[in-house]
Amino acid sequence: MASRFTMSRREALAALTGTVAASGLATGTAAAASGAEGAATATRVRPAPVMPVEPGDSAARIVEKAAHIVPRPAQVAWQQREIIGFGHFGMNTFTDREWGSGMEEEARFDPRRVDVDQWMRAYRAMGAELIIFTAKHHDGFTLYPTRYTCHSVVASPWWTRDASCDEATAEETARARAAAGARRGEDPSAYWRVRDAGCRNPEGDVLGSVVRAARAGGLRVGVYLSPSDGAELPHAWHAETYIPWVRARPESERSSAERATLEDAPAPPAGHGRFGNGSPPTARTIPTLVEGDDRAEAVRAGRLPSFDVTVDDYDAYYLNQVYELFTEYGPLDELWLDGANPWAASGISQPYDFTTWFRIIRALSPDTVVFAGPQGARWVGNEDGVARTTEWSVVPATADPDTVHNEGLIPGGAQAEDIGSREVLTRPEVRFLQWFPAEADFSLRPGWFFHPDEAPKTPAQLMDRYLSSVGRNAVMLLNVPPAPDGRVARADVESLTAFRTAVQATYGTNLLAPGRADPVIAALTDPALGSGWSPPGGSATGHVDLTLPRAVTFDQVRLGEDITRGQRVEEFSVEAWAGGGWVTAAEGSTIGYSRILVLPEPVTARRLRVRVRRARATPRLAFAGLYLTVPPTGAGTGAD
Repeated sequence: MASRFTMSRREALAALTGTVAASGLATGTAAAASGAEGAATATRVRPAPVMPVEPGDSAARIVEKAAHIVPRPAQVAWQQREIIGFGHFGMNTFTDREWGSGMEEEARFDPRRVDVDQWMRAYRAMGAELIIFTAKHHDGFTLYPTRYTCHSVVASPWWTRDASCDEATAEETARARAAAGARRGEDPSAYWRVRDAGCRNPEGDVLGSVVRAARAGGLRVGVYLSPSDGAELPHAWHAETYIPWVRARPESERSSAERATLEDAPAPPAGHGRFGNGSPPTARTIPTLVEGDDRAEAVRAGRLPSFDVTVDDYDAYYLNQVYELFTEYGPLDELWLDGANPWAASGISQPYDFTTWFRIIRALSPDTVVFAGPQGARWVGNEDGVARTTEWSVVPATADPDTVHNEGLIPGGAQAEDIGSREVLTRPEVRFLQWFPAEADFSLRPGWFFHPDEAPKTPAQLMDRYLSSVGRNAVMLLNVPPAPDGRVARADVESLTAFRTAVQATYGTNLLAPGRADPVIAALTDPALGSGWSPPGGSATGHVDLTLPRAVTFDQVRLGEDITRGQRVEEFSVEAWAGGGWVTAAEGSTIGYSRILVLPEPVTARRLRVRVRRARATPRLAFAGLYLTVPPTGAGTGAD
C-alpha cells in the first residue's frame, strides 16, 4: 500500500505541473462513473465505486447497480486496518476544555514535553495501524508552523523551549517575536516568517513530530483539520453581536464554546476574521505564496502544483492549509473533516466550497480516504463506537457526492437507522450510489481531550466497542487523548494493552483452521479477500457445509465478504449439526467486510453450515471463523 500511495501521489503532482484551473481538475468520480455506466437501458452494469441513478431506472436496476458498487483500493486497505487511533491534543488540553473559544492566548499552550514516541507505543498497544492527529480543532489553534495564521504553535512558548539556548539568542528571539507581534493583526504569516529567529525547539512542530514518530513505528498517518474555526470569527461581529448574544442566553443553555467565550472575554478572536465574513469569491491561487515563502521556486518550476480557484477568504485559508498538509506531511492515508458550522444560530455561517476542496484534495492525493468526502468514509451516526446491526457500505446520495459534504446526502441523515436497504436505495430523491463505509468514532475517556477528573474505559468496554464496530462492518476509530504532561496516561495504556491482549487471545486462533484439508475451508480461513466461496450456478442464495476433523466449542462466528466484488448479502444464518439435525446458531442481515456474532451460549459441533438466505446478486464469502471468547483482564472503573 505504501508504494502504491506514493506512486499515485507523484503521478498526480507530475500531471499537475504548472498552474491548473479549478475547472480543469480531475473529473469527479461520479461523472466518470456515469460515462462508464452508460444509459439506463444498458444490459450490463460495470463495477464502480460510484454510479448515478438515472431516469427510467427500475427498482430492480437500482438494486443491480448497488450490487456492483465496489470500493476503491484505498478504501479496501482502510477497511482492512480495522482499528484506527485518534489523537486530540492541543489548546484544549491546557485549558481543560472540550471546545475552545478561539480567543485563547497562544501562551496557554505550554507543554513541558511532548513524548510522541510514547504516544505511538500506546497506539500500537491497542492494535492501531493508522493514527489520525488533530492538527487544528474548532478553536483554530494550529499545531504546525503554518504560513496562514499567527494563531499557531510558532507563537507559543513550546516553539522556543530549547535548553541549549544562551541568553543572547533568547533575547534575539524575543525581539524578533515582538516585531512579529506588532504585525500579526495585518499579516497572518508574521510568526511563520520568524520561526527560525533562534531558540527553536527541534520538537516544536507537533504535527511533524507525530508524523515522524508514527512512520518510524510502522504506523500510517492521517490528519484532522477542522473546517470550523473560532479564531477566525470576524472581530467586530464577535464583540458587538456574538458576546452579547451569548450573555443573553440562559446559562443552562450555553454550549461549551459559548461558556469558553465568556470566560475569555473581552479578548478578540485570535485569528484574522475570515470565517463567515461575507467576502465574495474571487480569483486566487493555491498555494498563496507569502513573503519569504520557501516554496516559491518549486512552484514556479512546476515541482509543486498550483491551482487557480475562485473562493472566498476562508475557503482560501482552509485550502492553503490543506495544501501544506499534503505537500509537507504527506502521504496522508485519511483526511478527517466534519461539516461543523456552529455559529449559524447566532448569525455567522461559512458556506464551505466542498466542490473545490474535494477537487484539490483528489488532485494532490487521490488515494487519501476523506472522511465525509466522495467515496471516502462516513460518520457512523453516533460518538459511542456503535454501528448498526444492518450496516451497509453501499449508500445512496441525493446529489453528486463530489459537490457537498457527504453526510448531508444520506436520505434520512447520517443517523438514520436504515441507511442502505432496498427501500432506501429506491427512494425518488436518490441520485447516486457510492461505496461509503462507516467509521465508528468514540473516545477512550468521556471527553475527546484529556481531563484529569475522567477515567478511561475498561478493557471489557473496549471489547464491547470492538464487537459493535469492527464486528458490524465498520472501522473502529478510538480516540486516545494525551495529557498535559505530554504523555498518554498510564491507566489509559494499561486499558488499551489489556484490550488488545484480549482481541489477540480471542481471535488469534480460528477454530475452523484444523479443517483446512478441505479446500473450501482453506479458502475461507486464509486472509486473502480473493479466495472464498460463492453459491454454484451464479445463484444469489445457497449454503456451504464445513466439516471439521473433530468437534470444537465456540461462542463467536465471524464472516466476511470479498468487498472487492461489492457488498451483497442481505440475510444469512450459521447452523450447527446437533442431535441429528441442523440448528441455527446465529443469524443476521448484512455481512460486508466483517460481521461478528456472539452466541447466547457456547456451541460444540463438528459440522457447520453457512447459509445465504438473501442477496442482491451472487455473493462471495471471503472469510469464516469460529472463536471462543477470552474475556479481557484488567481493573478499571470505566468511563461510560
